[in-house]
Amino acid sequence: MPTIAQNLLLKIEPEKSHDLALKWLKRTQHTPFKWLYSQSQVNKPLTVAGVDFPNPVGLAAGLDKNGDCIDAFAAMGFGFIEIGTVTPKPQPGNPKPRLFRIEEKQAIINRMGFNNKGVDYLVENVKKAKFDGVIGINIGKNKDTPEDKALDDYLICLNKVYPYASYITVNISSPNTPGLRELQYGDALDALLVGLKSGQEKLTKTHGRYVPLFIKIAPDLNDAQIDSIAASLLHAKMDGVIATNTTLSRESVKGLAHSEEAGGLSGAVLTEQATYVTQRLNQALDRAIPIIGVGGIDSPKAAQDRFNAGASLVQVYSAFIYQGPELIKSIARAI
Repeated sequence: MPTIAQNLLLKIEPEKSHDLALKWLKRTQHTPFKWLYSQSQVNKPLTVAGVDFPNPVGLAAGLDKNGDCIDAFAAMGFGFIEIGTVTPKPQPGNPKPRLFRIEEKQAIINRMGFNNKGVDYLVENVKKAKFDGVIGINIGKNKDTPEDKALDDYLICLNKVYPYASYITVNISSPNTPGLRELQYGDALDALLVGLKSGQEKLTKTHGRYVPLFIKIAPDLNDAQIDSIAASLLHAKMDGVIATNTTLSRESVKGLAHSEEAGGLSGAVLTEQATYVTQRLNQALDRAIPIIGVGGIDSPKAAQDRFNAGASLVQVYSAFIYQGPELIKSIARAI
């Protein structure tokens, strides 16, 4: 059940509400006021891609892009926290307004465009955080970097975050950076994965530790595209895949206020689509590499359905915005 503070935040313009919440969490995360959102962590340990997770419920990337509130989210009982998406250089993102609620469906549309303060700022926040649990760092490319130079941006970020990440997610599926999703297919994907894997091998030798690489894919894929992506991931020996990002489809919200806004749609309306992609992907991968399920996970049942479809871990975002920290505990307890 949402708190009084959450109910108030949901009455404010979405991006202002988001910024206010993060500022407050940042200010209170190392003070006694953190009791207002703290709860005990459910202990359901498991190991995925060589990483030990205290429970399988994580925070999806996009909420804490700059890693400002790691300790606050840790206090809420997440089994892991994914921060980012971060880019080599700071960038403002797309023009405002760029964040919209569809409250009838507990859905969100965003076209933020990788707004962030740059990888160096994020790394400093990770170094200052007291949290010693699992941190995933989600990396992307700057908007003004052409597609054929995307690998350069990913490698810059990979090099800088590698010493501080439990795992690293390569975001090639946001609908809000022009051309980014084209990196999910065929020769472009294969070349990207080869370059990333080479970078990972060098960094493993340099730092004496192996940090798994996960690739985040879109939900707007047909069966042939899913099978092709799976083949590329297996060939490149990737460590895992996150399914899925937000959708461009509007079928589930047609006719509702803001439904025609450009951007990626998330929330419970994505559940069926993301579950299908997870299931198909799991079949194509033959369980050779793990899947983190995300998209429309708003209840213990939705989470269990994602596990049944083949996910090893789950992440929440939109439902967390609407329901609050209790969602984390309810899912972790029920699994």
